[in-house]
Amino acid sequence: MNWRKTIPVAVMVCIVFAGCNKSPDAEQGSSEAVPNVVTADVQAGIEKHIEEQTRLGGGFFSVPFDGRRLRLKLVRVHVEYLAILGPRRHFACVDLANTDGDVYDVDFFLAGDPGAMTVTETMVHKVNGQPRYVWKQKDDKTWGRIPVEDASPRLLGVITGSDEFEFLYRATLPEITEAGRMWIPMPTTDRFQTVKVKSIETPGKRQILKDHKYGNKVLFLTPGPQDSGKTVSIRFEVRRLEKGVYEGQAPKPGQYLEPVRLVPADEKFRSIAEKVVEGKNGDLVRARALYDHVIDRMRYMKYGDGWGKGDAVYACDARTGNCSDFHSYFIALARSVGIPSRFAIGAAIPSERDTGGIDGYHCWAEFYTDGRWWPVDISEGDKCSGLPVYYSTYYFGHNPANRIELSRGRDLVLEPGPASGPINFLAYPVLEIGGKPAKAKVEFSFNRRTSGKQ
Repeated sequence: MNWRKTIPVAVMVCIVFAGCNKSPDAEQGSSEAVPNVVTADVQAGIEKHIEEQTRLGGGFFSVPFDGRRLRLKLVRVHVEYLAILGPRRHFACVDLANTDGDVYDVDFFLAGDPGAMTVTETMVHKVNGQPRYVWKQKDDKTWGRIPVEDASPRLLGVITGSDEFEFLYRATLPEITEAGRMWIPMPTTDRFQTVKVKSIETPGKRQILKDHKYGNKVLFLTPGPQDSGKTVSIRFEVRRLEKGVYEGQAPKPGQYLEPVRLVPADEKFRSIAEKVVEGKNGDLVRARALYDHVIDRMRYMKYGDGWGKGDAVYACDARTGNCSDFHSYFIALARSVGIPSRFAIGAAIPSERDTGGIDGYHCWAEFYTDGRWWPVDISEGDKCSGLPVYYSTYYFGHNPANRIELSRGRDLVLEPGPASGPINFLAYPVLEIGGKPAKAKVEFSFNRRTSGKQ
């Protein structure tokens, strides 16, 4: 088997490549020892490669793609996907932005020891979040590439029915020079997820707060200078059901129609929405038209300034952003034409593997019509827009089982709350030091309890 076409069963960990427990030199009788490698070495290796090639390329990293050469700038290295495949064999996944604004997810295979790694293969995996191929685990526990048109829903991120996993939320505190305050979401049990707290490890005093408008529970900490560099670790046991259209409590008059700070009642939204829904009867048909409009108008891009805040005005003007921007724009449009809509945020649990790191938070929305709530995940629908219609249609009315909801709603009011005012949305910790915003390093990971296979 060609090692360059495989990746390991888990990420963020070092594993032995299937069938290889010796270095090539050892197989030839050499006594040379293979240096120990950690994922930080792989990150350094790929960053060095991109830096050197960017310098040689006059400020751009060049990649051949579809008969042309892309001129790219580094956006980020996916540290959750760095892996050691075997002796002197490594894998990295990197986001790079082209001069035309498109973002490319590029897979790299590397060979060599720490400080002396070379790239042996470079492949464009995704364009603006849309995959060109997916990875499938084989019987020998290695992974191979599968064309997207041959991929199952599971390989494209969808586990139906139910899923069960352990979810680890970790946050590492920065240097704390004054009194600190920190707010962390505590996911709750509802009809679609059952959550049990297995352990909480935190420095200093802690208490649980409740946001009375949306029912969120929040862990509140008060770290001090003596807690600099310490880690907050919370382990949850989660059983999650696939979420479809469901009967739920009807909104009160005006509820889920009112504006929030970054989803304002703007005449521009009403003008756009009215044009999109013109001639369409019923809120279900109108909401589907708005869903399709957001997919057609926006590109999934985590690049530049302004994205990731759930700012509907930014999303409308820039026409790019991440899941928070997609759904804020949708909610603004829906509310402007009288369709009650609401926001939720959590994490999407990888479906193609059963353990490892998670690539940050994920969010979605719901709208209400005819006595039922309809879940929508427009950014995921957008990523699947080049695939058979099933995939983009699935996300209009469904959330897969492989996710966890951490909190819901926007402009969360807590007591005590941040000096900056209501919390925009809560997935990553909100941290203040001396009353000023600060950042903690956040890591999400999981371990699946059941395979979730159908």
